[in-house]
Amino acid sequence: MHPIERLRHVARAGGAPVDEVFRAAAASLAGFAEDPVSLVTACRRLIERHPENGPIWWLCARVLTSGDPHDEAWRCLDRWVSDRTPAELGHALPDGATIAVVGSPDRLLGAFAGRGDVRVLAADVEGDAYGFVRRLDAVDVGADTVDVARLGPAVAAVDLVVLDAVAVGPDAALTAPGSWPVAAVAHTSGVPVWLVAGTGRVVAPATWPSVSDRTDGSRTVDRLASELVDRVVGEAGPEVWADGARRGDMPDVAELRR
Repeated sequence: MHPIERLRHVARAGGAPVDEVFRAAAASLAGFAEDPVSLVTACRRLIERHPENGPIWWLCARVLTSGDPHDEAWRCLDRWVSDRTPAELGHALPDGATIAVVGSPDRLLGAFAGRGDVRVLAADVEGDAYGFVRRLDAVDVGADTVDVARLGPAVAAVDLVVLDAVAVGPDAALTAPGSWPVAAVAHTSGVPVWLVAGTGRVVAPATWPSVSDRTDGSRTVDRLASELVDRVVGEAGPEVWADGARRGDMPDVAELRR
């Protein structure tokens, strides 16, 4: 597929899974490596269409600041694929825990699948939790959905809440819709809240205001304040927010903030 056609496809993929968008974006940007002007335009277009997608910001920033954009695009994809964050999450989960999640955090499936002693409750905020529960059942992980009407008492009774972040800033993160009320219930009930970050999801502090402004009022993500999170999980395992939110390697690129 020609790079321009691939870019159009990625730009139109609103609501597509983060993983699918990222893979297609990396291949698209690699095709613009020999044309710096078009590369900047392509990055701006991707961010315009996917402003909540932290990994897209990371990919674009690293490609634009690299001396070899073509190779950097593929290096970013390799790092994305080899992200150890889900494995670290699986190792860190408490023994025998009942864990609440929101919706269908598919990249966390492997973390739960490797732990036959945990049980997962998926809050069905947007009607996508049933599919996630079926996938957990298929790998012998006990799981149930939780209807929104029962969300409060169900979350208050679990051992841990695990929320998947699509972007993490200095004092807030972007997460699946419904994450904010789940985290708020957990916080007031004394239930720990873990936010799962990882490769490409920690946004440069100088870039975060642009991400925040572009997603203000969005219905596709919740803005989760750091005060509601006990630990940020990355490739170094669970850490306090101040440490976990510093482990990104996204350069700040002025061209992307315009």
